[in-house]
Amino acid sequence: MLKPAKRREGFHPLVYLLFSAVTLVVFVFCVAVGSVSVPLSELRTSMIITGVRLPRVICCALAGASLSVCGCAMQGLLKNPLADASTLGVSAGAGLGAVTAIAFGITLPGLPFAGTTVFASLFAFVSLLAILTLAYSIDRTLATNTIILIGVIFSMFVSALMSILITFAGEKANHMIFWTMGSLSGSSYNNVLLLAGTLLVFGGVLTALSRELNAFAIGEENARHIGVNVKRVKLLVLIATSVLIGVCVSIGGTIAFVGLVTPHMVRMLTGPNHKRLMPASLFGGAVLLMLCDLVSRTMFSPRELPIGVVTSLVGAVLFVRIFYASRRAK
Repeated sequence: MLKPAKRREGFHPLVYLLFSAVTLVVFVFCVAVGSVSVPLSELRTSMIITGVRLPRVICCALAGASLSVCGCAMQGLLKNPLADASTLGVSAGAGLGAVTAIAFGITLPGLPFAGTTVFASLFAFVSLLAILTLAYSIDRTLATNTIILIGVIFSMFVSALMSILITFAGEKANHMIFWTMGSLSGSSYNNVLLLAGTLLVFGGVLTALSRELNAFAIGEENARHIGVNVKRVKLLVLIATSVLIGVCVSIGGTIAFVGLVTPHMVRMLTGPNHKRLMPASLFGGAVLLMLCDLVSRTMFSPRELPIGVVTSLVGAVLFVRIFYASRRAK
């Protein structure tokens, strides 16, 4: 009797096939279309495709999937529909870590970009802990308004610190300003490997915790009573999301709203069950960020918009629409 119930928890294989097909179609479209026109017959051999556009689109897909699954996990853990790296101030904290590493030229021997990645991940983790600790000290119920308010205040404080660093950054200032708005231009295959490895490990951890995140929906005490190790799950989610966000920010800068909007969009199709919601968020985030990147590099060609600007514009409109629809449904 248990086997049919278990099958209903996840997707039918054909649904995964459909998600994969949609993602692949969007991927090919985004690789083929750009500010420079490349005939279909030359896609395989064009240096623009293989050396520039292909690694960039792959990074967009991986970063979008990472940010989306982080938002999904944070919303499930905190039982907060507004929880996301951008609304909680975690992205701002990761950005401060990356900007600090860039400003002071902090690197690791043999790994020139590792310093930025490590600092971004570390600052993301510390920021998340600080925000939740402060919110808990003010309101032990961790109400939505309290967490968001603390996140906004923290983001403003971090923004001020980043502005100070940029002011005294000298010739690095222009690069840092564009980077803080989000940009995946110049992505390399090394970035692809880093994002893919991080998503495979830490995204896999978050996806494996789907059952525990479902249990959090009925409250921590009830989750504890049915055998969930609440402290362990919290720590794993905090570490996994911090590393994923830190790596994404260190490579692409601050990209807002992807982790907030995507889980809401796919939840309309999958329902609240994290066994379906988490993998759907992975595909949805990849598709959303690839399309946003396509808009950023083609709308005002040959000029390029920072991708963070596009995701903020698109995400704000979509979120207002989703929020309005959910309020009307009540």
